[in-house]
Amino acid sequence: MPESGVSRAQHTHIPTDRTGIRTASGPTVTTTAAARRTGLLVTLVLGGLTALPPLSMDMYLPALPAVTDALHAPAATVQLTLTACLGGMALGQVVVGPMSDRWGRRRPLLLGMVVYVLATALCVFAPSTELLIGFRLLQGLAGAAGIVIARAVVRDMYDGVEMARFFSTLMLISGVAPVVAPLIGGQVLRFTDWRGIFAVLTVVGVLLTLVVWKWLHETLPPEERHTGGVGDALRTMRGLLGDRTFTGYMVAGSLAFAALFAYVSASPFVVQEIYGASPQTFGLLFGINSIGLITVGQINGKVLVGRISLDKALGFGLGVIVLAATALLLMTSGVFGDVGLVPVAAGLFVLMSAMGLAMPNTNALALMRTKHAAGSASALLGTSSFLIGAVASPLVGIAGDATAVPMAVVQLVCAVGAMACFLCLCRPWQRGGARV
Repeated sequence: MPESGVSRAQHTHIPTDRTGIRTASGPTVTTTAAARRTGLLVTLVLGGLTALPPLSMDMYLPALPAVTDALHAPAATVQLTLTACLGGMALGQVVVGPMSDRWGRRRPLLLGMVVYVLATALCVFAPSTELLIGFRLLQGLAGAAGIVIARAVVRDMYDGVEMARFFSTLMLISGVAPVVAPLIGGQVLRFTDWRGIFAVLTVVGVLLTLVVWKWLHETLPPEERHTGGVGDALRTMRGLLGDRTFTGYMVAGSLAFAALFAYVSASPFVVQEIYGASPQTFGLLFGINSIGLITVGQINGKVLVGRISLDKALGFGLGVIVLAATALLLMTSGVFGDVGLVPVAAGLFVLMSAMGLAMPNTNALALMRTKHAAGSASALLGTSSFLIGAVASPLVGIAGDATAVPMAVVQLVCAVGAMACFLCLCRPWQRGGARV
């Protein structure tokens, strides 16, 4: 069970409550209303941190065809700007996660945010695809701080069912980014070119950095930090990977994320180039799919968690993803003839919505097993997801931008792999279906 807010605050050298927000008078008992206000504030701050990566990726999506034309590069090369950002987020988490276990959550987070702002500003002035790929890599490396530390802060504050519910709440907050990002990106393109999108992201990064600096305080007390160096961090990660169940949830969640990112990477070309939709229509469809993901995530957190086991909810979600990916492959390969955009969009909607069961539950179930090293565990979860997603990204464009079959194939392979890891490594039936 989670520690009480007062006991957690009394162990820290800085006045905080259990939310990690600075309090006015130190570790004293607060009213219910005050606790609710600070709880909402930390939810919004952590939601902003987890929303920044999808904002950085999805706001840029409507501009991919424009970048291809402006920089005179093939579609597969431009898609590497997504892969570079994703790979940077993966590698950055390996560094930032153990750093946050050793030096606390706040300092590594602020450093990462400052570098993110600088890298995003450089993207505005990138003169070539090669430099844009490099700047996006740096952007991803720095942006990793928000991803990994937000998860670690949740683990500092919550456990069990409460942690699963908080992850679902975070999905609601951070899920606003995929809904609005392509819409904003499409509207920005009405008034400027793709460089203007990175200018807007730079402003967003500055604002979020100021919010973190002012309101998010330390949640990891000095006595709970790791004092070892790189060797100790590596041993901790090796121990985590030696836990078969943790590894199973990690890989299952990563493969599910790769199926989602195959859609993220390929959909601008599938919707706009193959089916002839406008950037604004693409943004609308992407937003609808994100709303489906958010809605199912909230059903998971508000209705299912505490009533059925997280393993059952996760298994059902993975099963739906497998079925949706199978339907997409049949439709895009011409088995049902020329089906048009609407049926394909419906299949993508079902696949995206089922991610609302897969993503929060894999994170919660994995982190429940890692009370001693939340930062390192969060780093492994994030690194695995982003690395596998980075591999999936270029594969969806391997046959060019004239067919959606590679996207569907990658999604189905990843979905089947996720289900296999869940069944073979996690073996949920061995734990008796406990409601955690």
